Amino acid sequence: MTIDHTLVKRFRQDVGDRLAHQRRLDQASGLPPMTGEDERQFARALIAQILEEFARGEIGVGRTPPTAEEEEALAAGIHAALFGVGRLQPLLDDPEVENIDINGCDRVFVGYADGQELMREPVAESDEELVELIQILAAYSGLSSRPFDTANPQLDLRLPDGSRLSAVMDVTVRPSISIRRSRLGKVFLTDLVGNGSLTPELGRFLSAAVAARKNIMISGSTNAGKTTLLRALANEIPPSERLITVERALELGLDQFPELHPNVVAFEQRLPNSEGQGEITMAELVRRSLRMNPSRVIVGEVLGDEIVTMLNAMTQGNDGSLSTIHANSSMEVFNRIATYALQATERLPIEATHMLIAGAIDFVVFIEKRNDYAVGGRLRRFVSSVREVAGVDGRVLSSEVFAMAPDGRVVPHAPLSCLEELAHFGYDPGGWA
Repeated sequence: MTIDHTLVKRFRQDVGDRLAHQRRLDQASGLPPMTGEDERQFARALIAQILEEFARGEIGVGRTPPTAEEEEALAAGIHAALFGVGRLQPLLDDPEVENIDINGCDRVFVGYADGQELMREPVAESDEELVELIQILAAYSGLSSRPFDTANPQLDLRLPDGSRLSAVMDVTVRPSISIRRSRLGKVFLTDLVGNGSLTPELGRFLSAAVAARKNIMISGSTNAGKTTLLRALANEIPPSERLITVERALELGLDQFPELHPNVVAFEQRLPNSEGQGEITMAELVRRSLRMNPSRVIVGEVLGDEIVTMLNAMTQGNDGSLSTIHANSSMEVFNRIATYALQATERLPIEATHMLIAGAIDFVVFIEKRNDYAVGGRLRRFVSSVREVAGVDGRVLSSEVFAMAPDGRVVPHAPLSCLEELAHFGYDPGGWA
């Protein structure tokens, strides 16, 4: 059904004004502020009231009022504009949507789980309205308001459904937005075994490695599934442990599932304000996390100088840490870390970085994505390599303990030095004598 988005925008403004008026009345009366859920319920009542007023007005001037179906669609659109992501909401509600790329309000490309990429209808009437939508989201997502304007033309944030949004303006001809869906929020290793991302043996191995408090670095390209695998590994951690997560923009959402992780503190990097003040970097947050009595520290994604602080944390008794990093192979991870370490304040030389890696990281897991033409080109994500760090001799020494066989299966490839320890946590290798 086609929705009149001009009406949605108008009614959203009306509801917003009435909500703001009620907040002022509550404050003047000394009443406590409404909770998020109370505000949503009140907004639904306001939406119904405004739509009823609109229908009466249409009848009064001799026009046909909206049908029940049209009213329902308008109400959903107004609610999405207030509390969701406006005209993006139907795309985010579609379980088959994986990625959304927007190059201006009317150039919307949607990637689906079956590998298709289709152009869809506009998500705003103008680029200015699109920027306004992102600014509203930036004001209410995360732990602090994040500016998105000419002075701050880059933005990363987590949407209410857990999807990751990245936006830029002014450095491109038109505002550009990329949304990567989080289709698996509450995910376990068994789910990844079930969808083919892991072999059953790899699942058992990773479960034992987490239980044995091994430090694991997950690597892969953009959109390969690193964060999903990180969530699954984190869900192997016993609920009795206190977890500290450190992220640029809140995305992991481990604190959303208290039945799995009742004791979680989520840190989010804070950007500087318009005067350049108030920034709290990832490296500072990692250092702060070590003073918060963590059982484990989980760094959502390593992209810079926080790597040195994180590796130091791993070597100072915080075993069982997890993180992700961009890389094109499991072997490339060591050079990528060394490059980041060179950019850090410490300016660690490559030899010192390799010594730090060897003392900090136990396993590097590489997850890749490929179009599987055997099933119609559907995008497939799977762990194809696992390296065990064995020491250092001028450079990091490692052995590939899981690798792809010529027939495409991922199988045990080299003996594990810590096999006896992992066996204590239930890992029984099927591929080594």
